[in-house]
Parts: sequence; structure tokens; C-alpha cells
Amino acid sequence: MHLVDLWLTRSLSMCLLLQSFVLMILCFHSASMCPKGCLCSSSGGLNVTCSNANLKEIPRDLPPETVLLYLDSNQITSIPNEIFKDLHQLRVLNLSKNGIEFIDEHAFKGVAETLQTLDLSDNRIQSVHKNAFNNLKARARIANNPWHCDCTLQQVLKSMASNHETANNVICKTSVLDEHAGRPFLNAANDADLCNLPKKTTDYAMLVTMFGWFTMVISYVVYYVRQNQEDARRHLEYLKSLPSRQKKADEADDISTVV
Repeated sequence: MHLVDLWLTRSLSMCLLLQSFVLMILCFHSASMCPKGCLCSSSGGLNVTCSNANLKEIPRDLPPETVLLYLDSNQITSIPNEIFKDLHQLRVLNLSKNGIEFIDEHAFKGVAETLQTLDLSDNRIQSVHKNAFNNLKARARIANNPWHCDCTLQQVLKSMASNHETANNVICKTSVLDEHAGRPFLNAANDADLCNLPKKTTDYAMLVTMFGWFTMVISYVVYYVRQNQEDARRHLEYLKSLPSRQKKADEADDISTVV
């Protein structure tokens, strides 16, 4: 019995030692993979914090097991295609307070289904590709950007989760309709369907063109009729003058005969 107890005690010690060794390796591996200027910690998953790190672009060596990623308060200006494609566990992405102007069409490919929170507020985003947020399940914060309100933005917001809440926080810096500038996008969208404006403009242009042609044709017809009427009147007067001239000629013949 003593030997069994001794064996169990040693086995337990070995297990604890092995577990500690494995944990140490994992922690060292995560720390060694942490991007330069960032802090990595394991708390309910790997948290990567790169806030205020003077980053000019999104790091490309982010650990694949990243769950929370903070890239706020940097100098990032764009989100390239598939930059997060290997972060299959990513749930929170904070890109607020940067200088982001461009978001490529497939920027969130690979994380659209898993991402729960996306913060793009306080940037310089004016417009995005209509498919940039396709399949995105995250609750997005996109306020405090100089948005240009047009059909593309309307399509983008309709494709996003919680689009009503998101649209309500979007203020139109500029718009295809001047009267919507400075107003919340939701109010502008309620006033007019921004995707139908080009079609209506085209319809109006066609109507104006058709009216112009119709006016031109009518004017030509009126001119033609009036010209013909004038010619007919002159010809009629000429015809009326012919018998009187013949009568005078006959009278002259009679006078000459009498003489």
C-alpha cells in the first residue's frame, strides 16, 4: 500500500510538472508571436492590445488564436483585403480613432461570421465598397466619419446586422442630395430612396428630350402648313387675276375693230 501511495504521489507530481511545462510553453509561444509594440495576454482567449502604438498599418503577424484585437488610436489609413483571414477565433475588433479612409471589398473575409463587435468610429471613412460588410454578423460602430450618403451607403447599411441602429448613428457629411448634408442618414433615407435617384434623373432627361423633339416636330409642321397656305394663297390670287387680264384684252380688240 505504501508503494502504491508513493507511486500515486510521484505520478501526481509529474502530471502537475508536465502541465506547468505545457502552460509555460504556450505562454512563451504566445508572447513570442505578439506583434511589435503590442501586448498579449490570455484571459478567456488571447487578447492582443496595440492601442497607441503609432502603427501606420495593421500588423500582418497577428497570432491566429487572437480573440480580442485592439488597434485603436493609431495612424492606420486602410484595411487591406483578407488582412484578418487567419483569425478564425476573432470576436472583438477595435479600429476606432485612426485615420482610416479605405476599406477594401474583402477586408473582413474570414472573420465576418465570427466577429461580434466591430468599432470603426472616429475615422475618415467617406464611402466603402457595397460588398465590404457582406455576411458581417458583428454589431458595428461607424459613427463620427465624414460619410457621403448615396445609393452605395444605403446598400451597405441594409446588408449589415442591426442596420437600423447603425444607420441612425451615421451623419451625412455630404450627400447626392444637398438638402441631406448634415442630417442623420436614417432621416435622409426615409425622405428619398437614394438608389432610385439616377433612374428618376434619367427618366426626367428622357421626358425633356422627348418634349424637345415633339416641340421641334410640331413647329416644323406648323411652319410647313403656313408656308403652303401662303403659297396656295398667292397661287389663287394669280389664278383670279388671269380672267380679268383676258377680259381687258378682249375689250381692247373690240375698240380697235370699231375704229
